[in-house]
Amino acid sequence: MLKTHNPHNYSYINAYLEIHILGGIKFNNLERMRVTMSVQKPKSINVLRHSIDLYNDNMIEKLVRKIAERIEIGTSVTRKTLQELTAALEQYRMEELEREKEANQIQVEELSATEEQAAITFLKSKDLLKKTNELIGKSGVIGEETNRLLMYLIFTSRKTNNPLHCISLGSSGVGKTHLQSKVAELIPDEDKIEITVLSANAFYYFNRTELRNKLILIEDLDGAESVLYPLRELQSKKRITKTVVHKDRKGTTKTIHLTVEGPVSVAGCTTQESVYEDNSNRSFLLYIDESEEQDKKIMDYQRLLSAGKRNQKEEFESARFLRSVQRSLNTVSVRNPYAEYLTLPVSVFKPRRTNAHYLQFIEAITFYKQWQRKKKTDKETGEIYVETTIDDIQQANEIIKEVLLRKSDLITGAARNHLERLKTYLKDNEQTTFTNAEIRKQLHIKESTLRGYHKQLQEEGYIKRVKKKKTKSYCFEIVDMKEYDWLRASIDNALKGCLQQIELGLVAN
Repeated sequence: MLKTHNPHNYSYINAYLEIHILGGIKFNNLERMRVTMSVQKPKSINVLRHSIDLYNDNMIEKLVRKIAERIEIGTSVTRKTLQELTAALEQYRMEELEREKEANQIQVEELSATEEQAAITFLKSKDLLKKTNELIGKSGVIGEETNRLLMYLIFTSRKTNNPLHCISLGSSGVGKTHLQSKVAELIPDEDKIEITVLSANAFYYFNRTELRNKLILIEDLDGAESVLYPLRELQSKKRITKTVVHKDRKGTTKTIHLTVEGPVSVAGCTTQESVYEDNSNRSFLLYIDESEEQDKKIMDYQRLLSAGKRNQKEEFESARFLRSVQRSLNTVSVRNPYAEYLTLPVSVFKPRRTNAHYLQFIEAITFYKQWQRKKKTDKETGEIYVETTIDDIQQANEIIKEVLLRKSDLITGAARNHLERLKTYLKDNEQTTFTNAEIRKQLHIKESTLRGYHKQLQEEGYIKRVKKKKTKSYCFEIVDMKEYDWLRASIDNALKGCLQQIELGLVAN
């Protein structure tokens, strides 16, 4: 009897009454059923119009008497009709909400036995990380060999109890978002949430477990400033809680707690490293390759794509296979029996948090290699786990070396990139000094940007202002051309020292 084909005018007609719901009903606020209705006898022109909450029993009783009096019909018939109407509207609303939920729900792709076996065979293969990196390249990620593998492993860590996070940094237009989105294509859709803009309270209204072990992708951190605080809390505490005031059906005001649980893995892109320091401290910082060689690789790829000579079927199949690999990874704990021997260089910035990231990254590699390890069971807790090997640590050291190097630097990544370009320019031209005007012209840098770099480099003691004897004019000079090489060597030695400590420990035992 309830007809809803017109979303602005539902009709409900029986032998006694004809009722129209003007403007339809709302699908939120399930504790209310607020409607505006017109009531009349079939084919009658005597109409009663009224707004009412069908869930309010006192209002219903008053309406029943009003309809009976105005339309001249029995109260029992009217009451029964309104009860039937309320039940029909309630059922319709629940069906529509369920239909909407199914439409918005991401379909989880089930692997066939053949696909699952192929993925497991791949995960058991020798040189797994090397083969994975090659597949990432075949999927359409051009260059960025270290960054792309590092990002893929960080995204994989979402399935662990201690996920990792990353922020991609670089100048505007160098491909930060492209790299993140291409690597994210290798993660199953049901395991990720992509965000462009979010309101300040949006995170608190996810279902309690909706974000658990998800990868949260933020296209640009500048567009998500309002949610950076709850994101940081999700990263650190693995849950967020908000207390709000809520009215129940009876109108009684109550305080309720909205809790959303993690853990989550968070990835974002920005050009402003210093602005998001609190988030950067919780994340791996991936500096995009802005070299001329990388420019050439990308432009060659663009030309091949435009000419139709790029094998897009191979890209699609490689990405699909890596998604199958991700679906074949099971939840399992990781234990690192060598953790006590792993110490970071003293030069690393914020060593406590960086040390945790280092250990978690080793665990992420072990987790990814779970099909190559014998599963063990803790006799006391019953926990199933796999153990880290020395090979895992060696591979982690190779991949993470650049990250630790950047973490040990006193200047921002943009200033470091500029300083290294500056060193190369001076070396190629056999110079020791330079001026702002010269560098701005030769390296094609805006004046405001260049002055910002040089101000930071001066304050940190990387360059100094000197006076030329002949012209009495001022110029700049790099204080130590090899300081970055020394820093790199100290990190290399520290990581090698960790492995030596492990070997000595094994010999002693």
